[in-house]
Parts: sequence; C-alpha cells; structure tokens
Amino acid sequence: MTAKGARRPLRRVALALSSALLMTATACAGTAETPRAPTTGPPPSGSWRIVLDEEFDGTELDDRTWTTCYDWNKDGCTNSGNDEEQWYLPEQVSVRNGELTLTAERRETEGSDDRTYPWISGMISTGRDDWYAEPRRTFTYGYFEAAIRIPPEAGMFPAFWMMPESKFTPPEIDIMEFLDTTEQVSMYVHWRGSDGDEERQRGTYGPADFPDRFHMFGLLWEPDALVWYVDGVERLRVTDTERIPDVPMEVLINLAVGVPNSPPDTVDTARMYVDWVRVWER
Repeated sequence: MTAKGARRPLRRVALALSSALLMTATACAGTAETPRAPTTGPPPSGSWRIVLDEEFDGTELDDRTWTTCYDWNKDGCTNSGNDEEQWYLPEQVSVRNGELTLTAERRETEGSDDRTYPWISGMISTGRDDWYAEPRRTFTYGYFEAAIRIPPEAGMFPAFWMMPESKFTPPEIDIMEFLDTTEQVSMYVHWRGSDGDEERQRGTYGPADFPDRFHMFGLLWEPDALVWYVDGVERLRVTDTERIPDVPMEVLINLAVGVPNSPPDTVDTARMYVDWVRVWER
C-alpha cells in the first residue's frame, strides 16, 4: 500500500512460540462459511501487555478505535498512489457474529476527487477522520497480529499494514499483502535510503490455500528487528536498522481492488473477513 504523501507509488514470523502461544487445537465455533480463528500471540521472550484487543463484538464498528477511510478524502476515499479501482465507503464495512467484513462490489461510483471508480469497497484504520485531526491510535514497536480470511476472487488486493502518523511514506510496513495470487502472501518493509530513494525488501510465503480459512498474520517490530509470522511461524526477518522504522505508525486493514490486475468480468463482489486484531507492547 502507499500513503497519499508518498513521493512515488509503492508497488507493492522461527522465534519458537511456546505451546501455550501456539494455535489452540480447537478453534471457537463461528459461522459455517467463516470458522473462527485460533490465537497465537507475541513471542515468549520478555514481558508483554496487550494494548489493543479488538474482537469485533456487537453489531457496529467501534469508532473510538477505527475509522473507515484515509484522511485525505471526504465522503469516501481511495489510495490513488496505486491506481486502485475502488472508492472506500463506510457502508462496505460491517460487524456481525464477532467478525468484521469488508465487502467489495462492482458499482460505478463518483468519488469526491471527481474521478469515477468501477468498484466500492471497505477499509479500517486507527488513523484520522480528516487531514487535520489526531489519529485514534498509533504505535511505535510492539507485536501486531490479526486473523484474516482473504477472498478467493481474482483481482482483489487485501492488505494488513502500517503507515506513519505523519501520513508520508516511506517508511511503511506491510504485514501481509496478496497481489496477483491468493496462494502466496507478500511481506514488505519500505524505507528511504541514504541517497533519498525509496528502498524495499520483500519476503513471501506459500503456496497455501489462504481463502480456505482464517490465517494469522503477525509482525514483531522492535528497534533492532522486524519479524513476520504466518500462523505463528516466522517467515521473514530484517535486522538492518536502517530499514526498521522508528516513528509512530497507524494500523490499517483494507480490501483494495485492481492491483496489479483488474478483476475479470465474472467477478462482481468479494468479501474479506477479520476475526480479531491485537497489539501488544513490552
């Protein structure tokens, strides 16, 4: 993903976990279509406290924690840096049965930026309602994890990521992205090098049938390491401190459309489910 203030568009865990922190053998029951996800948690080293524990209980999104747009558009929003095809609207975000659902629909919509978008979709962020407001929640270091079930439809761009409170990227951390396949997750860190150019490092994990069930995507962010986890297992580690952000960052989850390819004509809707989102700090 990329922020509005980015100078150019971005194209976009084997610390052993103790048995108490591994996936539970029996997951809590949910709907037949979207079985509830088990839980992992932060690596066992050190002491941790949970500072964000979102279970999506009730029937409405908690607007004290989440907003449903980026802060640079009104009456909806999009991420123009990626040439995405969706206009995000609050009504595409729903909470029911302990899950968040982000729904993408093929519906031509004129955005407040005077462009016409072929799709509408949903997103959540701990950021602002508008450019001049304060973000709801930001974090500098910690362990971040969400249980997410991505849609199987082609042409979708689901992501769980972080961007700076400053609204300008890089830096940026992409905890998970699915670009041109649902069988391989991408993990990125973006930073600005000593020459001022944007740099990035990517890791991947797969193949796996990610739309088949919930998977847990986690990130350990510390001053000397970034460690990505999928289902409690380390998949990528970065230890070069030049590449590790040291600024407050917002948490975002979104279902973008059309990156890198548009959905085929046979696809008119897609849904992304989020069982929970949690953040721990030392």
